[in-house]
Amino acid sequence: MEFTVIYHQLLTYATDMAMIAVKSLLLIIPLIVGIAYLTYAERRVIGLMQMRKGPNVTGWFGLLQPIADALKLMHKENIVPTLANKYLFILAPVITFTLSIAAWAVIPFDYGWVFADINVGILYLFAVSSLSVYGIIIAGWASNSRYAFLGALRSAAQMISYEVSIGLVIISVLLCVGSLNLTKIVEAQKTVWFAIPLLPMFIIHFISALAETNRNPFDLPEAESELVAGYHVEYSSLSFALFFLGEYANMILQSAIGTVLFLGGWLPPFDIAPFNMIPGVVWFVLKICVLLFVFLWVRATLPRYRYDQLMRLGWKIFLPFTLVWVVFSAGFLMFMGWLPKI
Repeated sequence: MEFTVIYHQLLTYATDMAMIAVKSLLLIIPLIVGIAYLTYAERRVIGLMQMRKGPNVTGWFGLLQPIADALKLMHKENIVPTLANKYLFILAPVITFTLSIAAWAVIPFDYGWVFADINVGILYLFAVSSLSVYGIIIAGWASNSRYAFLGALRSAAQMISYEVSIGLVIISVLLCVGSLNLTKIVEAQKTVWFAIPLLPMFIIHFISALAETNRNPFDLPEAESELVAGYHVEYSSLSFALFFLGEYANMILQSAIGTVLFLGGWLPPFDIAPFNMIPGVVWFVLKICVLLFVFLWVRATLPRYRYDQLMRLGWKIFLPFTLVWVVFSAGFLMFMGWLPKI
């Protein structure tokens, strides 16, 4: 009897683990394919904006270029500098890539299409994105290189500075919803997307996302003209590929967070036919693509900020503005009696 109970418990456990593994693969494989073709899209979009062709030789319209790049990186030698801390040097890109994937566990693609629909989803996202700075700072320190260390310090200061503003932006959304659950945040936007009443917060969130992902015009941690490539200057082969994948996965993640918080997640722009006949996941992916296009557009058009300008924008403009906005929003919602009932 006891053996039968233990057998059924083990079978249930194995089934659950298999389901988790299948769900993980269904999430990770499309994400990695999306990252690969985001690099292709970036080169094509920037090429067109600069009136040149971009990758167009490998495969039809250059569509096999990401695969060729991946094969090239896999066949290169993984070099570890002589004076580097070998274990931390190898661990750093793994941390960065793992955290960029782990954050996707709470992102809802459609109603009920979420890996873990937890009640503190937004806190989980905030915690995971905060931890990603450790991969970069470890890489800078373990490389035993001045360029890498300076790039890591820049990145850490930059990410911490803009996380304060992002935290206040998220609080302004929470005041309107009254829940930390990402599905409920999307459902609260059935009448109007938060990008309309909270437009300044949406813009600040997007600019802060550029800083969080070290993208132009805030790519100071990797500034080629000053730091060669910053914190990953000593990396090659698959180690470099993991940093590369992590950076682009974070771009897609920040676009997904912006979609959930401000653009109605999987909801159509108008709840009428034919808009509401299109599956929610299609709307979700389209909104992410629009935000990613703006990422690429900004890279192609804006010059790099100086470091003092970057810090001044974060601490002297975004932080006071978002703080005042949170106080104003809370007072307005209380005065109008629109505070959500918990």
